[in-house]
Amino acid sequence: MNFVRSTSVWVMCNALVTLSISSSGDAATPSSSIPPFVSGAAPHCDGANGYKAAFDGRRTFLWRPDWLARTKARLTSDSSLEPAYAALIARADKALTGPRYSVIDKRMTPPSGDKHDYMSIGPYWWPDPNHPGGPYIRRDGQVNPGRDTEDFDTTRIDRMSSDVEALGLAYYFTDDPRYARKAAEVLRTWFLDPATRMNPNAQFAQGVPGRTTGRAEGVLDTYRLLRDVESIGLLAPSKTLSDAEQRGLEQWFSHYVDWMTSSPTGKEERAARNNHGLWFDRQLMGFALFAYRPDMAKAVLTSSPALHVNQQIQPDGKLPEELSRTRALHYTVFALEALAGSAEIGRCFNVDLWRYQSPDGRGMRKAIDFLASYVGREKDFPYKELHPEDTGETFALLRRAQWAYDDRALAVRTETLATRNTTDVVQLLIPPRQ
Repeated sequence: MNFVRSTSVWVMCNALVTLSISSSGDAATPSSSIPPFVSGAAPHCDGANGYKAAFDGRRTFLWRPDWLARTKARLTSDSSLEPAYAALIARADKALTGPRYSVIDKRMTPPSGDKHDYMSIGPYWWPDPNHPGGPYIRRDGQVNPGRDTEDFDTTRIDRMSSDVEALGLAYYFTDDPRYARKAAEVLRTWFLDPATRMNPNAQFAQGVPGRTTGRAEGVLDTYRLLRDVESIGLLAPSKTLSDAEQRGLEQWFSHYVDWMTSSPTGKEERAARNNHGLWFDRQLMGFALFAYRPDMAKAVLTSSPALHVNQQIQPDGKLPEELSRTRALHYTVFALEALAGSAEIGRCFNVDLWRYQSPDGRGMRKAIDFLASYVGREKDFPYKELHPEDTGETFALLRRAQWAYDDRALAVRTETLATRNTTDVVQLLIPPRQ
């Protein structure tokens, strides 16, 4: 179903794109300089239709049908997949008897007085021991456990989308309709039922007690919903969502896109020169495609090199804004994960962000090579990192990059990480390139 964009939102989005390109600190790069994808054996992603035509009606954008089909065919013969598959089915079976999450279940009430509004607190903000009851203070990299309590929605939105992901994938791999039925129930509760649904905004996300009721950084909280978008596509053959419910889900995300692009909070987040700006674009593209608004997704995609790549990646591949953090390795990976997702969306418009390079050498490939050079020697990373042992995110990113670049040295490093992350769902979503 196509949703008519309001003129004001579309004009605003074009204005954002134009402003972002013209005000970039580096030379502006027109969209035509983003190379097209080289024709190959990969299935075709067709704009807002995604991989639907190549995937028996399943409209996905990031989860490729050839990758998932290959995994499904190997499940009974490839023992290396057993740990990840067992972990997935365990998650899905737990979700079968688990709750249907709702934002109205939190103990706190947002400043709006409406529990349907999502609410969270900033992860790195803590009570000030020197001023009890005063404004919270920031401790970068140290998560306040209060963020994950029943007072707020952070854990709830993460568990909801994780359950939908597990149920959707379990349905695909097993063809067991129980998983699809439960996924549909969870989706109805979070997005559709008037009594329990989340309002499509993040106005009160990542607030800081004593300072603000919500921050632009809070828009990042909803990146978890990208898993729902892909999972909804996998449910299509089950018919567990009616046509009206499918349209309702698309409309919810269309309204959220409107909020992202029109609210002061969203505008501030898109202008961020770190991982937040990258994740804003990744979310906006994914949600706009799901809502059948491909023109908006393409406008964001073609502005991304000038707005984010040229500003955030140095010619040597480093991302200075992420390297300044107390978890420099994690945030470098996290930023590139958003950019990699955007590059995969590029396939839907035949533009190759994976191979984009500015005149002075800035691009994803340089950043991937910089990161990959520390695989197996994470403790040698020359910037502060509180948890160098965490390699799951790096594995996911490099497994995807392995397909993009078809580079043997990169593949070797990636498979080194595969042996450390045997239960990761990425083992099922993205097979090794052979």
